Amino acid sequence: MKKRFASLWFPHLKTDWLTVCKPHLQNIPFVLSIAAQGRLIVSGSNLLAEQAGVHSGMAIADARAFIPSLKIINEQAGLAEKLLHSIAEWCIRYTPQVALDTPDGIILDISGCAHLWGGEAAYLTSIVSKFRQHGYDVRMGIADTIGAAWAVAHFGHEDIIINEQAQSETLFPLSPAALRLEDVQLKRLQSLGLRSIGSFAKMPRSVLRRRFGDSLLLRLDQAMGLEDEFVISIKPILPYEERLPCLEPICTANGIELALEDLLNKLCKRLSGEGKGLRAAELNCHRVDGKIETITIETNRATAQVKHILQLFVLKIPQIEPALGIELFTLGVSKVETADPVQENLWNNRIGLKNPTVTELLDRLKSRDANCEISRYVPSAHYWPERSMKIAAKMDEVAAVDWQTARPRPTRLLKIPERIIVTAPIPDYPPILFRYKGDTYTIRKADGPERIEREWWIDPGEHRDYYAVEDLQGRRFWLYRAGHYDGQADQWFIHGFFA
Repeated sequence: MKKRFASLWFPHLKTDWLTVCKPHLQNIPFVLSIAAQGRLIVSGSNLLAEQAGVHSGMAIADARAFIPSLKIINEQAGLAEKLLHSIAEWCIRYTPQVALDTPDGIILDISGCAHLWGGEAAYLTSIVSKFRQHGYDVRMGIADTIGAAWAVAHFGHEDIIINEQAQSETLFPLSPAALRLEDVQLKRLQSLGLRSIGSFAKMPRSVLRRRFGDSLLLRLDQAMGLEDEFVISIKPILPYEERLPCLEPICTANGIELALEDLLNKLCKRLSGEGKGLRAAELNCHRVDGKIETITIETNRATAQVKHILQLFVLKIPQIEPALGIELFTLGVSKVETADPVQENLWNNRIGLKNPTVTELLDRLKSRDANCEISRYVPSAHYWPERSMKIAAKMDEVAAVDWQTARPRPTRLLKIPERIIVTAPIPDYPPILFRYKGDTYTIRKADGPERIEREWWIDPGEHRDYYAVEDLQGRRFWLYRAGHYDGQADQWFIHGFFA
């Protein structure tokens, strides 16, 4: 695919933003000021102040000499960066690859995107018109290279689209500053009478290197497409992502569902073709007012089945607030795994998590309630009860060891054993009754003791003597005595309950 880039330049970014926030400043010449080297200097000026001769870097005292009634506003720290980042996030609706071009620009990688708006001319018009409608002065250029797009955006007389392989004839008449050169190089070119790119672009490279260094050749080559230059996007590019721009803003749940189904059909077709499935996905809904509504889903096993994934998203569509409407949908997969091929059978004899219907049910339960936590436990290579199991990292995790089934274990294990008061006929005998949370339980049957030694290399301490006991009502408990008997009642604990 042929690479195409767009450069957006906001000559009065900070002052335009202030004017939008405070409309009464629209017809007043004003500047932003910062303290530098013991004095106040101009860090930004609106168009009225600029037309009167005020420019960035000028001392405030000198600026007042040009405009005695000049309004001075202290600049907020980090204002330009915050504005640029907000603008860049808004531009993601036009391309997934958006980069900051500090201090007052944005770079877009628009390769394969413009046709969705009817071509590059319509694409440019759509972006520029929206910013100008909101009160921002913006200029835009489109070209094969970042350097060429930047040059025409900053030094062209109007918004320009450079046709493929037409960089030379467009760039040669422009000032050398259009190549993003250093001030020292620009002054040297000026002193030699080289006032356009074309005046030195075809000089021998050895001469240019000797007089101006490698950086000038690098910038020239980048603009002409002889040296690669890449966009460093503000957001990581997901390898599996689909986009759906809307001709008219979508405001209904049914419309969102239809758009989502279209995106899933494309995405899952690609995943299936590669033998993969998603484990986590994110739907971003870009609203007309610039805000983004996001919903996410997760699955317990890798899947590329549109019907199941759509059901999970549909449960969360009510969380989306479309406001005036959604103009772009993006669906990205943040976690991908190899998916086992699934054959649909009339009778499915697979049990537990090997049965897809079970994992799909768990997915739906989790999507229906954000507070629902579904965990699976697997055995761990420890004898100490609290460490004998762990939560699986994923639902289909294969345990490294088997469950210990030689001795009975409770179906419910307390995280922290709780103290009980026990009556036993002699110290080494099982208890005949115990008190727990104010109730007395008379024991009818008991099995034990089963001594479990503490894992001294992890947590040194006393051993435990466990008893599986049953009371008169048939309720079964897992009790233990900590350490050797020494006559203290608080040595006994309840640790679990049998079914």
